[in-house]
Amino acid sequence: MSKKIFLCSICNINSGTCNEDCKFCSQSVKYKADIKRYRQKPMDQILEEARRLEALGALGFCLVTAQKGLDDKTLDFVCNVASTLKREVPRLRLIACNGTATLEQLNELKRAGVSAYNHNLETSREFYTQVCTTHPWEERFETCENVNRSGLKLISGGIFGMGETHEDRISMLHSLNELNPVSVPLNFYHHNPALPLQPNPLSIDESLELISLARHIIAKADRIMIAGGREITFKERQHEIFEAGANSIVIGNYLTTAGREAHADLMMLQELGFEIALSPEDK
Repeated sequence: MSKKIFLCSICNINSGTCNEDCKFCSQSVKYKADIKRYRQKPMDQILEEARRLEALGALGFCLVTAQKGLDDKTLDFVCNVASTLKREVPRLRLIACNGTATLEQLNELKRAGVSAYNHNLETSREFYTQVCTTHPWEERFETCENVNRSGLKLISGGIFGMGETHEDRISMLHSLNELNPVSVPLNFYHHNPALPLQPNPLSIDESLELISLARHIIAKADRIMIAGGREITFKERQHEIFEAGANSIVIGNYLTTAGREAHADLMMLQELGFEIALSPEDK
């Protein structure tokens, strides 16, 4: 396994405004979860977050919006943010995560300085209707295909622990492998009492086995990234995710939940003998 770990960070530039009914997502207005909700995060706040996370070693900086997909207004906002960040914090690799997107929209993001697009399949085609009814799984897969056509790097993964079967997990991983993503974010469902799903039933050992399975099935991916739910799922055994095959983590906070204090993650990596990757080409 690589001795270099890729650090990614998330910036929720539009929060809690989504009209979809995804049962795993506290940003849906349907479930009235107790989270911060706003249409557009101020640019000075986005810049402050970007500079702080870059200083901590983040290579990727993901611009996330909470809605089904891109419309003209959101596209303009994300492009303006990306152009500013590209000028002010040029080392950061900009990632957009804005839901379903057409090839034309993805090309606009690329021209604005975005280098990768994150759109997760979330779960298997078969199980998806159990967690979302307002748009089909096939639409998610099509957006990922559009990302590949655009020349942007594809980042796509999913969520474990939503009530899916093991066969669903394998099905999702094989679908992801068809898309050939460069990075695969693995999320572990973080229960919110406002959401209709039951708490995540997966044990630490089961979760580690799923990381190993993802590394085996999606062998061509440059990165297996452990994202949402890392702290509550793996607890004091977070260091074991790297033995299982992960080589990337999210540093800092997530979309609506707090992550572990960044310096604790940096100390963990140092104690394990890892270096922080400085470019996407690092091995």
